[in-house]
Amino acid sequence: MTLRIGIDIGGTKTEAVALAADGTVVAEHRLATGFGAAAVLDTAENAVRALAAALGSTPEEFTTVGVGIPGAVDRATGRVAHAVNLGLEDLDLGGDLAARLGRPVRVENDVNAAALGAWQALGGGDSDSMAYLNLGTGLAAGLVLGGRLWRGSRGVAGEIGHIPVDPAGPVCPCGQRGCLELAASGSGLARSWAGGDSVRELFTTAATGDADAVAVRDRLVEHVAAAVRLLVLTVDPDRVVIGGGLSSLGDELLGAVRAVLETWAAESGLLAMLDLASRVEVLPRDFPAAAVGAALVGASGD
Repeated sequence: MTLRIGIDIGGTKTEAVALAADGTVVAEHRLATGFGAAAVLDTAENAVRALAAALGSTPEEFTTVGVGIPGAVDRATGRVAHAVNLGLEDLDLGGDLAARLGRPVRVENDVNAAALGAWQALGGGDSDSMAYLNLGTGLAAGLVLGGRLWRGSRGVAGEIGHIPVDPAGPVCPCGQRGCLELAASGSGLARSWAGGDSVRELFTTAATGDADAVAVRDRLVEHVAAAVRLLVLTVDPDRVVIGGGLSSLGDELLGAVRAVLETWAAESGLLAMLDLASRVEVLPRDFPAAAVGAALVGASGD
């Protein structure tokens, strides 16, 4: 049986999947992510060995291994130049993990991996285009054009969270002022609302009429809608798929974002023509997009 392994290494947890040749997930495993180079490598290796044990196999029998990880990734070499939340600096993740597992390993940025996983989950074809809008601790997009990841000339395509939208806004950790990420992300939510980064709690409180929660919710939704508009105006994908931690609200978030897009369309002939509201959707809840995408990256020569 041909099995491809995908690993999504997050700041607190790691998720690994085994994909059959037809793309079906046949096994999954989750575990806590260690901090620092040695611990991250141990985490990835342990995830693969746990899948092998569950399948009555060994890592050497797997066809390929792919890893999605946050931070600056050199996909050609498999090195992670920098991932502050994981305590990584210039880690040869691909090479070191391949040596441990005896299998080839490819490494990709986690948002790009999730974009590829979402594209497969939603039945994307070779001629389809999709923007995956990741609403997590930060905000970024992964682009799948014609069935292939589009990374840009320097690998930063889709880093729309660092497009300034408020010249008078607060300073972003990137050094710019008023970046989109400051308003439409988990970290932005934590800074602007006393309830922390729980988007579900925010929406629940706003539904009671709490003025502060309503203001923060509306600002968040409007900036997510702005991100959708930005992606359509710059890339014009067939669809924009919202994923990441903040997407856990599902249809509640989707409905709010669509309502904003429809309001804008009523005020602008251009936006009405683009039909933004019908082009946005939310990734199915609990689908391991980044791990599935990592498995696809691992099997790809791209």
